[in-house]
Amino acid sequence: MSDLLPEVLKHLEALVSFDTRNPPRDIGTGGIFDYLRAQLPDFRITVTDHGAGAVSMLAVRGEPKRVFNVHLDTVPSSPAWSADPHRLRVTADKAIALGACDIKGAAAALVAAAKVSKGDVAFLFTTDEEANDARCIAAFLASDHGFEEAIVAEPTMGQAVLAHRGISSVLMRFRGEAGHASGQQARDTSALHAAVRWGGRAMDFVEAQDHLRFGGLTGLRFNIGRVEGGIKANMIAPSAELRFGFRPLPSQSLETLHEIFRSFAPAGLLASYEETFSGPSLPSGDVARAEERRLTARDLADDLGMPIGNAVDFWTEASLFSQAGLTALVFGPGDIAQAHTADEWVSLDQLATVSATYRRLLEAT
Repeated sequence: MSDLLPEVLKHLEALVSFDTRNPPRDIGTGGIFDYLRAQLPDFRITVTDHGAGAVSMLAVRGEPKRVFNVHLDTVPSSPAWSADPHRLRVTADKAIALGACDIKGAAAALVAAAKVSKGDVAFLFTTDEEANDARCIAAFLASDHGFEEAIVAEPTMGQAVLAHRGISSVLMRFRGEAGHASGQQARDTSALHAAVRWGGRAMDFVEAQDHLRFGGLTGLRFNIGRVEGGIKANMIAPSAELRFGFRPLPSQSLETLHEIFRSFAPAGLLASYEETFSGPSLPSGDVARAEERRLTARDLADDLGMPIGNAVDFWTEASLFSQAGLTALVFGPGDIAQAHTADEWVSLDQLATVSATYRRLLEAT
């Protein structure tokens, strides 16, 4: 067990006590950022309010070329929590609290490692990852930041993740012609029928992609999350909304997939098709560029002595750094299976192992 673990748990206890749930993302430039400022007295610190509770803090010591990114916002807590989600509970093998796994455990480990090292290092803490509203990262990447590499903290079981899927969310609206449901026209003029038919065609297409492969990932992930519309059973639905999301392989084009999904709508019944959120895959770029960036990230992980894990299905903001030209990988304590759950937890072994790795990396720079 790492000798840093007691310090990591001390910082984690403080970090989880701050309510950074997103939504509602009622987060200001004080609170958790005041705590972090106090722990990093030898860092040059810039805190930026991007509006709507999106706040970033860039802390730099020396002249590093690598930035460690950690998001401090969490998902909302569910009623299924067995105790106060903002109070850290430590058992013989777990640390339990909202955000302990995703991903304040990494923030605590980085702070603990920074306090016992003197190497050049930069931390970028952000608060807008959980609501698909990447203002903080976008603003950072648009600045003259000067960094070449990014290590993004997410629960990866202490392994370097070099590839993950992209993500897109879509809102579709269908139009119909209101009328009595007893007529033959109900079959072809109902907005809800159009939505259901679209769903069937989309599902058939998705199943036909199961043979595709990239870096250990297979197929296309797809989910219809919500369908609503209509009035009652004996009335033809004049309108309907459908929300769906998909997660492509790094080798699949988001634009091409949107064209295909849009084409499945019955003729004349699609009122609008709106992408509400989009994130690139890791690595980003066309197939050749993505593979080149994956190999560069592998070289970085090898150089840093980090164990390399499998590609993952969940999305991270590492893809935004990759898209901007930085060599990016994902690394942090915890298992994604524990993220977003009631009584979320991270293992003490994971916190110890990852904090020791951070310490080694910070001392080597």
